[in-house]
Amino acid sequence: MKKFIYWLLAIVITLVLSVYQRITGPTNPKRVTIELNGESFKQRLPRSGVQQDEILSLKGVPSNAEAQLHYRRYPTADAYTTVDFTWENNQWQAALPVQPVAGKLQYYITVDGKDYPADEPLVIRFRNDVPAGILVPHILFMFAAMLFAVYTLLLIMGHKPYVKWLKITVATLFIGGFIFGPLVQYVAFGSWWTGFPFGTDLTDNKTLISFLFFVIALATLKWKYNKWLVTLAVLFMIAIFTIPHSSYGSEYDYSTEQISTAK
Repeated sequence: MKKFIYWLLAIVITLVLSVYQRITGPTNPKRVTIELNGESFKQRLPRSGVQQDEILSLKGVPSNAEAQLHYRRYPTADAYTTVDFTWENNQWQAALPVQPVAGKLQYYITVDGKDYPADEPLVIRFRNDVPAGILVPHILFMFAAMLFAVYTLLLIMGHKPYVKWLKITVATLFIGGFIFGPLVQYVAFGSWWTGFPFGTDLTDNKTLISFLFFVIALATLKWKYNKWLVTLAVLFMIAIFTIPHSSYGSEYDYSTEQISTAK
């Protein structure tokens, strides 16, 4: 019965952390609400695109509205290009032009004279499409690593044997972060690794740091204070995995026409 409770708690904690990381990430669509004539129209504006024009659709906004899209290359001092939304397929549509791999556009929209989002323009980054056969295993193994790490911590707190699950955690983290992770990075942006010492990609760096903590914990199994090292490794993993995914990743430099990994 206790193991069932441990697993249930581990799953809940892992799901909460995964959802938090997802909604705070810089590639997650931005939710905005367009207010028009006393009505509200909820939209999801993209912040990640594949190698094709990104079509923006204003769902529910009536045909008698006026809407414009403003965009420019990012990060540059270019003037914004403004295009009108056109009425197609019973909704307003406009296109953000495709950019080179890791290229970014800064953009916002205007509806009946009001800008959205109201605080600051959005940034969308373009990438190559990653096949499900690479992306899905990466996500599953990273999810499993977090799940097993939390379960290991709960076993320690319950004074139960934990070494088996510590080893499984290290194995799944290695497969997800250092086999499938670089494959995803290479297919999406053309680089195998953009963390230390080659770049500042927080996703790569936090995976590396977390893995090193677990390796140290695994190497000191015979030390009487090992459970405290394992606890520290798990808590550190939880802390750094709350950092938004894909932050400070690959970015196309329009001045050099090359991808930079040190942004």
